Amino acid sequence: MVLLFNCSLSSGVMEEFSRHMVDCGSGNGSDTALGLLSGDPKVGFVSGNCTGSVVSPVAFSDGDGGVEDVVRRGFVLNWIASNCSLCEATGGKCGFDYGSYHFKCFCPDRPHSARCHPEKKELWLKLGLGIGIPFLVALLLSIYVIWGRYKRKDAPSLSFGGKASADPSSRLDLECSSIVCFELPIFSYGELVEATNNFEDDKELGDGGFGTVYYGKLRDGREVAIKRLYQHNYRRLEQFMNEVEILTRLRHKNLVSLYGCTSRRSQELLLVYEYIRNGTVADHLHGDLVQSGSLTWPIRMNIAIETASALAYLHVSDIIHRDVKTNNILLDENFSVKVADFGISRLFPNDVTHISTAPQGTPGYVDPEYHQCYQLTGKSDVYSFGVVLVELISSMPAVDISRHRHEINLANFAINKIQKCAFDALIDPNLGYNSDAEVTRMTTAVAELAFRCLQQEKEMRPSMEEVLEVLQAIQSDGHRLSSVQEEEHIDNEIQRSVLPRPSPPTGDKIALLKNIRLPPSPVSVTDKWISRDTTPYATV
Repeated sequence: MVLLFNCSLSSGVMEEFSRHMVDCGSGNGSDTALGLLSGDPKVGFVSGNCTGSVVSPVAFSDGDGGVEDVVRRGFVLNWIASNCSLCEATGGKCGFDYGSYHFKCFCPDRPHSARCHPEKKELWLKLGLGIGIPFLVALLLSIYVIWGRYKRKDAPSLSFGGKASADPSSRLDLECSSIVCFELPIFSYGELVEATNNFEDDKELGDGGFGTVYYGKLRDGREVAIKRLYQHNYRRLEQFMNEVEILTRLRHKNLVSLYGCTSRRSQELLLVYEYIRNGTVADHLHGDLVQSGSLTWPIRMNIAIETASALAYLHVSDIIHRDVKTNNILLDENFSVKVADFGISRLFPNDVTHISTAPQGTPGYVDPEYHQCYQLTGKSDVYSFGVVLVELISSMPAVDISRHRHEINLANFAINKIQKCAFDALIDPNLGYNSDAEVTRMTTAVAELAFRCLQQEKEMRPSMEEVLEVLQAIQSDGHRLSSVQEEEHIDNEIQRSVLPRPSPPTGDKIALLKNIRLPPSPVSVTDKWISRDTTPYATV
């Protein structure tokens, strides 16, 4: 039974509940309490107008009548008021157990001695919150600390002329592969996004093997080429690290310079190179930069020699480029060569004859023996360079589906023409072939060298070092012949200037001369005359 006391009810309500009124004993003054069964809906109606309540078990028997009769007769109720606060705080109602004559806290599950015990679910919830909240706070704090360290590592770049960047957080990052560790200047991802205007399409320079290359301008004013990886996965990371490792261990005037990169922990993997503004050899031969007379034969000869020099240097350094092609040969404003794109290059131990690996490269340039036998050697680069030589003398692309099906591949086309000595069908006539004897001699010699490089069996091909020597000899023979002709021309001029003028003939001599029969004028000249119209190392 619920006993409500100190109730403030209107007279009408009091009259309605009069039969539930219980007069308290003299010990409690003249106060009255309102007695209701705990399940009676009226409890909720009046409890808000009462200051206190007590729940007490009441035994009923058939002879006692209804609740009203029990309340009307009255009964003794004892409780210890000081214990109610704890009981009510735990969701219970204060009461008294007449059996034990002790205070009881009546709870939803059963009576308890002082307070209601929490349910197991509530207990586990409190334990979870007590343990989980501190753990979550510690985890978030750890993430924040790690993120802060990462941001400090991903700082703006260093200046490369020995001067430190204006940003004090710039640093050198120790990048390591499975083979060697090397220090490399690190650029922040944000700095390179800013340099390329968020990799704007207009900034795109082309594709670079395993990534797209963009033009960028750094905060210090330097122009750079930035390679952005297509995908950030293990294979791309391997190519990224491969190119970084090769370019940081090599120094050659005809190899592109690597300025730096982003950290391997960066949002994206980016490589930063020197910017070569004059495009590629492919652009000038059969691409967007084709101009009549822009690549004269002396310039092309120099391109061949400088490219061969760079590749020979790589081979001496135990590195195979594996993707030699005119698209990977850059030209500066003076048409000097910069060989680029080392993403699929391989380190080649000097104590082995070949490396067994899946063929990689560009169609039209891949060594057929490497493609068939999966054996990579330095002669694979020689074959690819042979295709480059044919492009230089013919101005044709390595693959052209508009040609006859047996001649789509430029290497096959060149071998067929060279075997038949049909050089005029292979060599670009705009170079001066057949109109300039010296160009004819040199281009024919280069074609014959390309034929050796394009042999199907690698043992039949020369080494890259031998290729370089032959090219230098072809060029030096041309210079030597030109020098000899120049010297002969000068000597003739000197002789004309120093010989004394002949004295006029006497009368007898005049008579004799008139009687001499002069030979007829020749209809042909049998002596060779070498044209010197070409200008070596012409600057365009």
